[in-house]
Amino acid sequence: MKIATREEIQKVLSLRDVIPLMREALVAQSRGECETPMPMHLYIGGKQADKPGGGREVERGEVHIKSSYRDGGKNFVVKVVSGFPGTTALNLPAADGMMLLVSAETGAPVALLCDGGDLTDARTAAVSAMIARELGREDVSLGILGSGVQARWQVRAHAEVLPLREVRVWGRSPERVRKCRDDIANLVPGIDIRIAASPADVAHHSRLIVTTTAARAPLLSFEDVSRGTLISAVGSDSPGKQELHPQILANASLVLVDSRQQCERLGELQHAPAAFDRAIEMGKFCDFHPAFDAGGIIVADYTGLGVEDLFIAEDCYRKLAC
Repeated sequence: MKIATREEIQKVLSLRDVIPLMREALVAQSRGECETPMPMHLYIGGKQADKPGGGREVERGEVHIKSSYRDGGKNFVVKVVSGFPGTTALNLPAADGMMLLVSAETGAPVALLCDGGDLTDARTAAVSAMIARELGREDVSLGILGSGVQARWQVRAHAEVLPLREVRVWGRSPERVRKCRDDIANLVPGIDIRIAASPADVAHHSRLIVTTTAARAPLLSFEDVSRGTLISAVGSDSPGKQELHPQILANASLVLVDSRQQCERLGELQHAPAAFDRAIEMGKFCDFHPAFDAGGIIVADYTGLGVEDLFIAEDCYRKLAC
């Protein structure tokens, strides 16, 4: 079994390669070529719950486990990615992860990719950038809600497919937002990185918005969002999470989802069930490009699919084996 370190993986990881790969993954999923079960969520320290005296009790850690197999493929994947926000106080990363490739012929492990969550972050950002390109976007301004690791990846991925000149970042912690701004400026030089005063401020200046938070209440209202805006909602990936007011989805001219089943239970659709019948899976949209009103609001709801992990893990393994 190949055991790959994070450093080895980073040497072969290319967003330029991953973006078209994610299109292939979502199309294969929509065509019924892949077995991709619902994710499993493990809460370390208990789920979030109301405290008797008010406020919320926050779990110590959150773990997502995903898997997938493509018909006729050599391998299947099992991915474990975790978030432990309290570890930042110990100067440790808040997130970690690994992917295990297993032979679909013998069940024997083939490769353990100790990526520290980088493969998950890369494929998440790559999918939203791919959808922006698939929709024919030519935005020069990108708005980001959230100042975590995924915010940085989103800018990097969108810079691969758009002529970005400006990025506006909002987050709850001024210190973290400033650090995010500085990191993005180093990662993607030549782009003007500005700090926004509020989510509404982001929406006022940008027609392409990516939400990357762990919010459990809407950050954007329908009144905040202009026609012609594409919102890529990345943060809502488990029960209770929410970044968008349901009215945004109700009035959207196009609602894209990575998986109708997952988004109904884990994504923004869990709070906007009336939009379910209009939701189109991204793989199907890429395959057939149905007509839609490009001048309206477009919402893309991402919960992260095991098939994306399968495709990026196999690609990484092939490159490591060369």
